[in-house]
Amino acid sequence: MYNCAYRILNDRFEAEDIMQEAFLTAFSKLNTFKGEVTFGAWLKKIVINKSLTQLKKNKRYEDVKVIVGTEKNHNEEYTDTYEHIPVKTVLDTIQKLKDNYRLLLTLNLIEGYDYEEITEITNYSNENVRTIISRAKRKLKQMLLAV
Repeated sequence: MYNCAYRILNDRFEAEDIMQEAFLTAFSKLNTFKGEVTFGAWLKKIVINKSLTQLKKNKRYEDVKVIVGTEKNHNEEYTDTYEHIPVKTVLDTIQKLKDNYRLLLTLNLIEGYDYEEITEITNYSNENVRTIISRAKRKLKQMLLAV
C-alpha cells in the first residue's frame, strides 16, 4: 500500500501520511466493507483515492487535453524485450516521468488496473487514458534506451 501511494505521489512523507489516513478510513468505514472484493483490493482503492486527492491538493495533478484521433497507433504494444534492464532502473525511470504519465503507468503496469478502471479512478475519458498510457510507454522506452 505504501509503494502504491509513493508511486502516485512521488514523496515518501506524503505516502506515509496517506497510508495512515487510509488505514484510519478503512478502520472507521469497516462496516461498509461488503466483501465483494478482497479486503486488500478495498484498502488499495482507498489508498489510491486518497493519493489522487492529495495530488490534486498539491496542484501537481495535470489534466491533459487530448483531441481524440490525434494519436496514431495508440493501441500499439512494444514487443522489444528489456529483460537486461534491472527492475529498479525501470521503477526509478518511471518516477522521472511527468506526473500524469507516472500516475497512469503506475496504475496500469504496476497496480494492474485496466483502462476502464483507470478511467473511473481518474475521471479521464477512455480515449484519453489510452493515449496518455501509450505516450507514457513511448517516453519510458526512450528514457530506458538512453540509460
